Amino acid sequence: MTIELPAPPSLPATAHSDLHSEHGRRRGEHPGRSRNPVVKVRDLAWLQFEKPDLARTEVFARDFGFVVAERTPDELRLRGTFPGTDALVIRRGPVSRFGGPVFQAAAVEDVDRLARHAGTRARPLAGGRPGRIVELRDPSGLPVGVVGGAEVHAELPGQVPLRMNTGLTPGGRFARVNATQRPAREPARVQRLGHVVLETPRFQAALDWYLDTLGLIVSDFLFLPHDRDFGPTMAFLRCDRGGEPADHHTLAMHLGLTAAYVHSAFQVTDLDAIAAGGEYLAERGYRRAWGIGRHIQGSQLFDYWRDPDGLMVEHFADGDVFDASVEPGWAPMSASGLAQWGPPVTRDFLGTSPSRLREALGALRAEDTELTPARLLALMKAMSS
Repeated sequence: MTIELPAPPSLPATAHSDLHSEHGRRRGEHPGRSRNPVVKVRDLAWLQFEKPDLARTEVFARDFGFVVAERTPDELRLRGTFPGTDALVIRRGPVSRFGGPVFQAAAVEDVDRLARHAGTRARPLAGGRPGRIVELRDPSGLPVGVVGGAEVHAELPGQVPLRMNTGLTPGGRFARVNATQRPAREPARVQRLGHVVLETPRFQAALDWYLDTLGLIVSDFLFLPHDRDFGPTMAFLRCDRGGEPADHHTLAMHLGLTAAYVHSAFQVTDLDAIAAGGEYLAERGYRRAWGIGRHIQGSQLFDYWRDPDGLMVEHFADGDVFDASVEPGWAPMSASGLAQWGPPVTRDFLGTSPSRLREALGALRAEDTELTPARLLALMKAMSS
């Protein structure tokens, strides 16, 4: 006997049916990649920060799940359990400040090629560490490094994914029999740096610079609802590794008031690591910014936290990976379009505050901004929808 299941109900207009980005570009829209980039970076190497209190920074780093690679009186280098370079390099400074991303070149020769292109010189890494780095600035004025030949750490023991009894019919082969699930209440061990998100008032110029200079390619564009002709106002960019899959986004950027860091994301093992690690952070008094949920663009499971200085960092797991054959998707920008499921997006995550309104007045007076009063209002409306 065949049992017919009822058809799923049709989705209302407000559901996520119109927010996924399987739709491609229209004629004349941005192609999402450069025809002839100077180089093609392989990945993010590390992010650079300054912090006034390295001891407090180290406590949070360990609670968040980092491993300390090296600590000196003036520098803290953090890593994950996967083999690779440092994930964060934090130097002592007068205020908490983002010092820019450092990308990993495919070869040391690419570092010198970039230096010649920019009319500058590459230099050895400081402190006698192996590798060469070239220091650039994007059109927003943010410092951007590209490194080749940097030290690669050996793999460390990590959290083992839980064996899940999922999707099985009665009598099927179970992954776990006569055993319980008891994930430890401990820090979610960071595996690696995944991506960084930046805000820029010169979105179009910055986008083209990252495509033309570093060879990044776009996985997804977001545009202002009812104003797609203006062009994209957010882009999720990945590394072009040809047929080798890369993270859905290594860098994400959106049009905004200032050139600024938004957040950075670090991969952990699975949902249980995110949830148990989040409980561990909450018990120690840290502030969750938003989560737990699952994104649309990139599909990651996410959980956002504020460090003691207010900078936002993310635990994520189960993200999409694309090879170079996938063309950009296009979707309207909205607050509800940031997640498939999870709690409503918070004001903390969106960064809406009276101080931001004051920044808006100054941003609109700047000569090098792509923001206009109409676009700013459209952005604010999209992020409240």
